Amino acid sequence: MDVPRKGVAAKKRKRRIVIIAASALGLILATIAISRLKPAVPSVDRSTVWVDTVKRGPMVRQVRGLGTLVPEDIRWIPANTEGRVEKINIWPGTKVESGDVILELSSPELDQSAHEAESKAKAAEADLATSRATLQRELLDQESKTAAAHSAYEQATMERQTNDQLAKNGLVADLVYKTSKIKEAECQKSDEIESKRLAFSRDSIEPQLAAKQAAVDQANQLAKLKFDQVEALHVRAGMSGVLQQLPVQIGQRMKVGDNLARVADPTKLKAQVKIAETQAKDIQIGQKAVIDTRNGVANGHVTRVDPAVEQGTVNVEVAFDEALPKGARPDLSVDGTIELEHLDDVIYVGRPAFGQENNTVGMFKIVNGTSEAVRTPVKLGKSSVNTIQILDGLQPGDQVILSDTSAWDAHDRIRLN
Repeated sequence: MDVPRKGVAAKKRKRRIVIIAASALGLILATIAISRLKPAVPSVDRSTVWVDTVKRGPMVRQVRGLGTLVPEDIRWIPANTEGRVEKINIWPGTKVESGDVILELSSPELDQSAHEAESKAKAAEADLATSRATLQRELLDQESKTAAAHSAYEQATMERQTNDQLAKNGLVADLVYKTSKIKEAECQKSDEIESKRLAFSRDSIEPQLAAKQAAVDQANQLAKLKFDQVEALHVRAGMSGVLQQLPVQIGQRMKVGDNLARVADPTKLKAQVKIAETQAKDIQIGQKAVIDTRNGVANGHVTRVDPAVEQGTVNVEVAFDEALPKGARPDLSVDGTIELEHLDDVIYVGRPAFGQENNTVGMFKIVNGTSEAVRTPVKLGKSSVNTIQILDGLQPGDQVILSDTSAWDAHDRIRLN
């Protein structure tokens, strides 16, 4: 016969409560302990990062940019008159001399206008010749009239003098004597008038012919202009060099001022290098430059800095101080490096993938004798193409990571494997 035990159920319930409470307390304590643990140091493969050593010594500040070679002497040949492209004699890439005809235009309207101007010039010359002959004839007529008047005056004077002698002896009538004196006065007046007319005729010839000559000169100039325009239909190079561009086609209608061809001297080249606007502030005229044509390098100097910024870059022109390497030609892509200044006895390191000059950045410095790197604030100074000055935070001999470390921004320490 089974005997029931008293209090067993209560004991089991108490034991269960104790176990549950102890488990909950243990879980709380474990959570608190885990939350206070520091995050694990991330591991990085050393071969995947760029490590450099801080150095002390001279540093050359440089800036670099891409550019092209362009001729110093370039001539765009514009259309001096409207016309249609009739014939192309020379194609791009060909050497040309000043008088070589690159292409020929046609313009029937201009030909007709030139011939009309020539006809008007000839008509003006004929009019000048006619006027000269007419004025010469009129002058001869006036000279004849003047001579006749002077002769009549002399005869009247002689007659009056004769009558003076006769009148003294009473051998001539008083009326005849007075008539001879009046006739002498009239002939004298006529002689004076005809002499003035002769002088006027002589003096007026030159102004009248000058006006006609001006009309002739104007007509000749217009005719010359028209024929020069006709001659300009034969488009010439205008200088020795190489025909670079010919942006026209046969049959194309050209307007006045349209560019027909570009000729350049390929023996005189300069480099146009585009420098980022943030790096161009210290570039000055005369600074040394090295241009890499990928077939060799050539030394030069800065001759011009564009005052305007275009698409984030500044155009810098470099003239060469020595012969260019073989293969250099217009529009060739080049790399340009411009030397800004020499810094003596400075602390510097390779330029990191982040951070600009005159800023403070966090860089991972490798702890000596360990494989760990600690984030260190570093004050940067002046920068160059491949190096940057260190003002504070690092010492010569320190090793730092120059690669992009943005992936570890949440960590102040990393381990290099």
